[in-house]
Amino acid sequence: MPLNRRKFLKRSAVTGAGVALAGSAAAPAARAASVAPAKKGPKRYALTVMGTTDLHGHVFNWDYFKDAEYADKAGNAMGLARISTLVNQVRQEKGRCNTLLLDAGDTIQGTPLTYYYAKVDPITAKGGPVHPMAQAMNAIGYDAVALGNHEFNYGIETLRKFESQCHFPLLGANALDAKTQRPAFPPYLIKKFHVPGAPPVKVAVLGLTNPGIAIWDKAYVQGRLTFPGLEEQAAKWVPKLRSMGADVVVVSAHSGSSGTSSYGDQLPYVENAAANVARQVPGIDAILVGHAHVEIPELKVTNEQTGKTVVLSEPLCFAERLTLFDIELVFAKGRWEVESVAASLRNANTVADDPNITKLLSDEHAAVVKYVNQVVGRATETLTTVEARYKDAPIIDLITKVQEDVVKAALAGTEYASLPVLAQASPFSRTSEIPAGDVTIRDLSSLYVYDNTLVAKLMTGAQLRAYLEYSAEYFVQTAADATVDVEKLTNAGGRPDYNYDYVSGLRYDIDIAQAAGSRVKNLTYRGAPLDDAQQFVFAVNNYRANGGGAFPYVASAKELWSESTEIRTRIAEWVTAKGLLDPKDFASVDWKLTRNGTAVF
Repeated sequence: MPLNRRKFLKRSAVTGAGVALAGSAAAPAARAASVAPAKKGPKRYALTVMGTTDLHGHVFNWDYFKDAEYADKAGNAMGLARISTLVNQVRQEKGRCNTLLLDAGDTIQGTPLTYYYAKVDPITAKGGPVHPMAQAMNAIGYDAVALGNHEFNYGIETLRKFESQCHFPLLGANALDAKTQRPAFPPYLIKKFHVPGAPPVKVAVLGLTNPGIAIWDKAYVQGRLTFPGLEEQAAKWVPKLRSMGADVVVVSAHSGSSGTSSYGDQLPYVENAAANVARQVPGIDAILVGHAHVEIPELKVTNEQTGKTVVLSEPLCFAERLTLFDIELVFAKGRWEVESVAASLRNANTVADDPNITKLLSDEHAAVVKYVNQVVGRATETLTTVEARYKDAPIIDLITKVQEDVVKAALAGTEYASLPVLAQASPFSRTSEIPAGDVTIRDLSSLYVYDNTLVAKLMTGAQLRAYLEYSAEYFVQTAADATVDVEKLTNAGGRPDYNYDYVSGLRYDIDIAQAAGSRVKNLTYRGAPLDDAQQFVFAVNNYRANGGGAFPYVASAKELWSESTEIRTRIAEWVTAKGLLDPKDFASVDWKLTRNGTAVF
């Protein structure tokens, strides 16, 4: 990184129980109309709170996996450079001193850009770079950002370094120090907005993160941090914020609104609790929702105690949308009161990149493009994930083969070396392709889009049978005589693709005509029916090993080995060592879909 980039940082310390800031001294002339004339009627003030969420390292409208401008069927555009343009428009319309800009988390993981500055040119190195997301968000002028679960993917040291580089606080009222049970990050921000001829409007922002961090990033946080439920922590902090004089309370929550959880009964807390918080905790005016990657322009929830309406909004992930909460206040009986809240979305595809952001991060972008386009091998044929959800695809077998080889090597010479090694993998992407010919890092990265690491667990045949039955719930029950529509065949009950697993080394059929729980048929190992008592080493990613997806038995199974190197890196090393990517070295047909014993495909 050039020296001028490294000097961009203006370090700010965030300490104590919260952060209090003062807004500008007076509203600009352009916004004078937002305050009613002093002679007639009560004074009024209009505040606009802007919000993004789940940015996942998207600064530009660029697909590093395809080495091209991002494009999808819906015509979306993404990236903080676009958001910056939208934010500038809103500030021009409303008056900058009448706006607040928030984010609901998942900032520093998700693209080759964020991986590069965590692992290749890490921000934690002595004299290391300033994180591109810190640079962009500082330049745009974010006021506060809630912690997301993916903030912890690279460990606490990286997160703390990122925090030190931000000119805004990272909020997490329910991210507690494991020893003291006190907040390990600022719980809230309070900012004053000055109104001519009236007391200032005090706005409190409470940040809440996801309890699932305790499962998903157990290796980093166990014994160091705890993550109690959003509802109980909101109930603790909102009254405090009101007692401190907050006229408006906004929650930035890295938690969806559905009330569901992906981790089963492993935690007593709800994963997607934002609507629960709105219903159960009085005193909240608006909630910026994150985590679920679902677009919610406006959701109104009635608080059970007060009967008042709480407005929720979740902008689409990857900086594709910007939420606006337009809050109208009236000064009556010596205090400011919220009169109305309305939420709406603005679309990043309606504007161009902000040239200031483009210029600021052009060098970092170029470095990452160069990195991902390195050639590491050569493929004998094209491999794709297009049909991998419902057909055993060689490209997924590549993942399981790499995991098997790494675990076998790791356990060599141990008491478990003689046990057979099986592996799981999921069809993360529906569009990944490794073309015939030169294979680059970006080709392999598109196959494995998450920064998962590898874990070896000890499992029995019976446990693996139950594991496969649970995985098979991913398919929609389809009668033997019904037409098969592959677009409607999967994701039963809303289960995402990353929670459907292949298991290598076993042979089995999945009979989708049968009810969930009795679909796995003809389950064999080395040509014989699977012995329920036999022991296996199961190579799994850390998300699954820690209980992600609530697959049975795996989280509680004995851990034999684990490492911190990403599976994506192991795949690149394997391909580099081979030089030639030939399906005969890794592909096998282990499973197929059937209906009453007849193959679907």
